[in-house]
Amino acid sequence: MIFGRRRFSAVVEDFEAAVRAQDADAAEREFARLTRGFGKATDDELHAAGPRLAALLGDVPPGPRAIVAVLIGACVERGADPSACAPALFANALDAFEQSAAFCEAWTAAGRGELPDHEGEGLTDSDFERFGFEPVMAWQALPQFEMACVAMLNSPRIRREMTCRDELRAAVAQLAELTDEPFKCLAYALVVLDDEPVVALDRATGAGFALRAFGIGDNFQLHTLLAAALIGRGLVAGEAPSAEAVACCRDQPGMAPTTGSFNLVGADGEWIWNEGNPADIPVVDGVRLVVLDPPSYARSWPAGRFFPGMTGELVYERTLSPEESGALLAGVAAPVR
Repeated sequence: MIFGRRRFSAVVEDFEAAVRAQDADAAEREFARLTRGFGKATDDELHAAGPRLAALLGDVPPGPRAIVAVLIGACVERGADPSACAPALFANALDAFEQSAAFCEAWTAAGRGELPDHEGEGLTDSDFERFGFEPVMAWQALPQFEMACVAMLNSPRIRREMTCRDELRAAVAQLAELTDEPFKCLAYALVVLDDEPVVALDRATGAGFALRAFGIGDNFQLHTLLAAALIGRGLVAGEAPSAEAVACCRDQPGMAPTTGSFNLVGADGEWIWNEGNPADIPVVDGVRLVVLDPPSYARSWPAGRFFPGMTGELVYERTLSPEESGALLAGVAAPVR
């Protein structure tokens, strides 16, 4: 079936009406039509559908709710207004993580052993009655809610406007402690820095540089952009990453091989691991302070964006005066490794 503009709008309207009427059979039928027709919808149709589905999300039955959240995230990726979609999506994601934590605690207290997977393997019919239908469904829905939240957080506007960031971070962290799952994509997305001042100090020369970070998902990406900003300008010795690698870390799709240019060290002397993210970097006098040491061994990786839908940038602002960089270096510890 081909869904034209009017037809897909009608599907959204019919799904909305069925959910509002709490007609389970009709909602299930219209949900199937909604998911089937989504891929054929035009951008304009999805621009209109995103906010309508977001307004409906809390009333959608627990089974399809997370899939509808994914559809809302996809609408935003296709151009729907993120500010109209994000609050309801985040509120429902927060509820899912909090209910999942209660489920995991109850499961462990009942002596059930290893947690079931999110596909339902390990669950029995009686578990829905014993632990509650909504908490069990929330647990099963977490991968979809994580995906939907990350899609929303690709938008710098939403990262600026988000009001429940601390609550969602706490809920994700609590659940990570209760399970073997770090929910790394969402955990990292929730701490992405924007318009964040960064100072890099070259220990060998004593030179210091002020930069500003936007939308960088992990320290592999930061490392490549830092090398491009400093080595690429001839401010620090070394081999700059390729233009392709830098583009992949900014806004181009795919990945390109690159080699590490530095050992990144914090002001406390601890290494700043590429596997971490910029929010891990210690703050000194209001800025993230990174000390550049020569690499202790050759390390290569595929350069690119941790979040393929998120634009990343590290903007060079100025070279610090010798007095500024000297004062900062005086307070930096020697590397502990």
